[in-house]
Amino acid sequence: MSKWDETNAKVIAEFRANQGRVGGHYDGWPMLILHTTGAKSGRTHVTPLVYLPDGGRMVIIASAGAQPMHPAWYHNLVANPEVTVEVGDETVVATARVATGAERNALYARQAERFPFFAEYEKKAARTIPVVVLEPAEERKERAASSVSADRADDSRQ
Repeated sequence: MSKWDETNAKVIAEFRANQGRVGGHYDGWPMLILHTTGAKSGRTHVTPLVYLPDGGRMVIIASAGAQPMHPAWYHNLVANPEVTVEVGDETVVATARVATGAERNALYARQAERFPFFAEYEKKAARTIPVVVLEPAEERKERAASSVSADRADDSRQ
C-alpha cells in the first residue's frame, strides 16, 4: 500500500468514526467520501475529498494537487457518472457531471476563495482543472418536479 493510500485509509476511518468529521490537517473542512466504479476494472474505488456545498449539490475539484494528470477518480466518474457519496453520517446516490464554462469558473473561484491552495493549484497545473458537480438523486427529483411545475404554469398561460 502506498503512503497516499495509507493516508486516505486513515482519513476514511476517521471520517466514518466521527459522522463525517476529520481532524488534524483537515479539521473543519467539508469532507466527503466518493465511491466510484473503475473505468477499466469495474471495481469500486473510495476516495476522501474536500467539497464545496452548493445548495443540495456537492462540488468537487479534480486538482490532484496540481499534478499534470487528472486524478483516477475523475476518469472513473466520467466513465461511470452514477456514484455513491458519504457525507456527514449519510450515504447518498448521486450523478456526477463535469461543469463547463462560466459555471465551472464560478464554482472553482468559490472553492479557491474558501481554500486558497486551489488558486495555487490552478496557477501551477499545466491543464484546466475539472470541476465536478455531484447531484443527489433526491435533488434531481426535486429539480425535475420544479421544472415540470414551471412548464405547466407556462402552458396554462398560453
